[in-house]
Amino acid sequence: MKKIIPAVILLLLALPAMGQSYWNQHLRIIPFRAPVGENPEFMDLNGDGRQDAVKSYISGGVPILWLDDDGNMEEGDLEGDPVNDCLLVDRDKDGNYDLIVKFADWTGNGRPDVQLILDYPVGGRKQKNHMFVIDDDGDGVFNYIDWSELNLLCWEKNGISDFYTDYSGNSTFLKTHRNSMEMKDLRYNWENPFLFYDYDGDGLSEMAVRFCDTPLPDPEAEKEGFAKTQHQGWMGWFSMGIDMDNDNAPGNDFDFDMTLHYSATKGFNYSECVHPIRNMRGLPEADRFFPDPRFRLLTELIYPARNQAFRKAFSGNWKSARFVWDEDDDCGRWERVELYENRDAFPIGTRKLGVDNHPQADVSGDRGEWDEDFSGGGDIYVGAFDGRVHLYGAERGVWRIDQNTLYYQGFNRSFQGTSPASCATVEYLDADGNGFLDTVRYDLDGDREYETTVSLKELGLDDACKVLDVSGMKYKDYTKLFKRVSGDMWKKALKAEKVARKYGIPTLWYAKLLSATSPRERYHDGWWFQFYIYKDLEYKFLREGDEDALRRLSRAYYSGNWDGMLS
Repeated sequence: MKKIIPAVILLLLALPAMGQSYWNQHLRIIPFRAPVGENPEFMDLNGDGRQDAVKSYISGGVPILWLDDDGNMEEGDLEGDPVNDCLLVDRDKDGNYDLIVKFADWTGNGRPDVQLILDYPVGGRKQKNHMFVIDDDGDGVFNYIDWSELNLLCWEKNGISDFYTDYSGNSTFLKTHRNSMEMKDLRYNWENPFLFYDYDGDGLSEMAVRFCDTPLPDPEAEKEGFAKTQHQGWMGWFSMGIDMDNDNAPGNDFDFDMTLHYSATKGFNYSECVHPIRNMRGLPEADRFFPDPRFRLLTELIYPARNQAFRKAFSGNWKSARFVWDEDDDCGRWERVELYENRDAFPIGTRKLGVDNHPQADVSGDRGEWDEDFSGGGDIYVGAFDGRVHLYGAERGVWRIDQNTLYYQGFNRSFQGTSPASCATVEYLDADGNGFLDTVRYDLDGDREYETTVSLKELGLDDACKVLDVSGMKYKDYTKLFKRVSGDMWKKALKAEKVARKYGIPTLWYAKLLSATSPRERYHDGWWFQFYIYKDLEYKFLREGDEDALRRLSRAYYSGNWDGMLS
């Protein structure tokens, strides 16, 4: 019996050929997929009698071209498949394809393992991108393109940090903000790689590890018509962003609390980290459609993979170290807890030459510390004077206080504006140069003058602490460390409560701080409760003129041992 297809279905099947635009373009909903083009032209590029490409039009006449790179396109197909095929888009309709999306199945399992995007600057677009996203955990999530506006939007997200690009789970991306035609060797990249680690298998990332190969002068490459600086296999940047309390969850997908960052002009060479790749090549007859077809000849990439990353990083010849702790716990992006700079503590705003000078820095709420000569080897310690994690070897540190988490980088979480007019600020110094911070200066009224300076040496306190060698630490060691730090902070807070009662300080005012229910709250509220009690007691003893009590109080507080005030 002959199958009868209703006329309405025949009409729908014919719509692309008749000029009907794909349904999800320029709507007020998210355009996740590349639209099906209209007015298709079916192409046989190599003359073998079968279709291996289709050209069509989207978004008001923008030409697109699907190339069949694995030989499975059938006659009449309106699009290729996101397994091994390649999509080219001519966004400014000038006859040159300027947005290229290539998929490749490297493992031969019938699923794409990588998506490469080549984003050329056209039509007023200044951004240039050459970006591989590698699907290590097989979830099928790659990069995000707004297919209505034809823009690569790596940072687009649902909520605070549920990113559409695959930064969650176990994932890898390689990226450089360059036109590929500027690059002599396409095997290298700038962020090379950015690695995400999911240690507990919840589909979220507990660590983000970032390597950067800063281009170095290359006169020979410049003579050949490439950019005057090139990636040469020398890593100049290594950073680890760590979710210390592992409290990420849906709705709080990224919550990195601490970052360690090492830098040098030539931190280590990684040119031996070669990784074979497959299925980048398509029909040679299609090379003419590409501004730069060289990527189609790639058979390998060079970068330290996740099983090489830490070994290479900790063997590097680093020249400086930087540490950032997200004290207000508002980091909702992958690399943001890393960008306080060793600058003036007080100027506020991007490019204002303060600690938040970098446009990706949190305007307030983070604590940065800097070891400019790498004398501490990038290791950390827990300071007895405040119970917090610090960078060993740091000459200086600055904490911009955002006690209620009102301000967050360029995102406005406050009804008072995007930046505070001033901040309470704490500065830390290593006055004796032994690698441990020993001096604390406070500007609590925000007038950009330190009204109080405390020296551990003058109090007769030893600033030396046990140093933790991070090169041997695993993720579980970091979570154990924070659990210990948080627990100790809370124990000290409860001891401070006993001291307050002994001396008649009413603690009911601070009841909120004594109702902490999570490790992060015990860490945060425990520190603040101790500080308030310390200042109330200091005020009491100053009023009473009791210098002995003042000294005993300061020694108790800055040694982390409140028992001296209970005897």
